[in-house]
Amino acid sequence: MTPDEIEALFTRESGEFLFARWGRPIVPIVFGVEDKTLATVKGAFEAVVALAGHKMAETDPELGANCMVFFFRDWRELTDVPDLDRLIPDLGPLVERLVAADANQYRIFRFEEDGAIRAAFVFLRMDAELSDVPAETLALSQVVQTALLWSDTAFRDASPLAVAGDATILRPDIAGVIRAAYDPVLPGAARDKSHALRLFARLEQQQ
Repeated sequence: MTPDEIEALFTRESGEFLFARWGRPIVPIVFGVEDKTLATVKGAFEAVVALAGHKMAETDPELGANCMVFFFRDWRELTDVPDLDRLIPDLGPLVERLVAADANQYRIFRFEEDGAIRAAFVFLRMDAELSDVPAETLALSQVVQTALLWSDTAFRDASPLAVAGDATILRPDIAGVIRAAYDPVLPGAARDKSHALRLFARLEQQQ
């Protein structure tokens, strides 16, 4: 990848460059799935966290779980989840906007004081489109998109995944960016576009 391509992955539609990675071990919890799918989602977290050289934990001392993944059929089900409106202010208006947009997925991040990711909420409305996606593919795609604060346009035209033979895998270029992003020398968050050059330098070292 070129520095410009890396920069684009973290440049929002507004033109703002914004990079962030997790600053604490990830503690995922998954709602609305059977045990088999639960194991698939947790396996995807383990694979991406291992790739990044980051950590997972059994519990977050402050939040309990800090990465919540919800599977459901109707956005309005979210308003019935106990205490979710305390975690996500303005949940009601958000649900109405997502219903109006006919969205099938949405992610919300919370941040540490230094800008690193503190928590994430992943919402997946299992419409016909998402229901046709194999569980392993859907899980890997969502975990990859939660591992970093990517641009809102980063994967609009191209998935972070690729097909290799009969398997769906993480694209090698995206895998390289995730590995580079978790270099302990780098800060947990950055707003300056020069950060893309630092990521690029580490990509070069990987090769």
